[in-house]
Amino acid sequence: MGELKAIFFDQDGVIIDTEKDGHRVAFNETFKEFGYEFQWDVDRYHELLRVSGGKERMRHYFHEESLFRDLAKDEEYDFIKDLHKRKTEIFISLIETGKLPLRAGVKRLMKEAIDKGVRLGICTTANERSANAIARGMLRDIEFEFVLAGDVVSKKKPDPEIYLLALERTGLEPQQCLVIEDSRNGVLAAKAAGLYVVATTNVYTEREDLSDADIIVTSLGDPHGEKGVLKKGDNSKLKFDGVLHVDQLIAYFSN
Repeated sequence: MGELKAIFFDQDGVIIDTEKDGHRVAFNETFKEFGYEFQWDVDRYHELLRVSGGKERMRHYFHEESLFRDLAKDEEYDFIKDLHKRKTEIFISLIETGKLPLRAGVKRLMKEAIDKGVRLGICTTANERSANAIARGMLRDIEFEFVLAGDVVSKKKPDPEIYLLALERTGLEPQQCLVIEDSRNGVLAAKAAGLYVVATTNVYTEREDLSDADIIVTSLGDPHGEKGVLKKGDNSKLKFDGVLHVDQLIAYFSN
């Protein structure tokens, strides 16, 4: 092991609990605006989350349901691109109007990291525009070294490409970096890149197999608010009391 030097955050489900009341709502509103009657309920969207990336998720659904079969491949690409562009606009509006608050403990942990000289980055398959709306808007007082989002990589999680790129950007060794993730695909991507992982669960991922993560908590926790529950980790070493602090992570993952 080496000293912890950087923390990479996934976005959706980690920084903001975006999936159920954010992305799903925006997808459904987009389908409605385009004149389609199909909608993604909570359970159906949970199934679709196994596919990383919004455009990829729509493509998978359309093929599975045999929708738009008359479209040529390039027409389908443009059609999905247009749908996703409008969906992103609706989703960003939800963020900017404050309808999607930050998850408990996220900003606190980021500030603690900065105070300790730990570098920060965001690694997400979310659209670059929505990622920047959060990183440069809601978290504008947090200094991120980079925001990797959208099509910056060709392969989505669980492929490790985005985390390998993060390592390249920082010049750090895998054992010097920690990832905060919430999904099985994200955990597998981070572990495949050789990184340490803390998984923080939400309504969609609490039943996923996150056992490859080094630590699993239900929330990062806030001293005067929501407290997390430790699901995996050596608590004799971590000393988790419902609130996860950067000091604890540095001690846990460093020599």
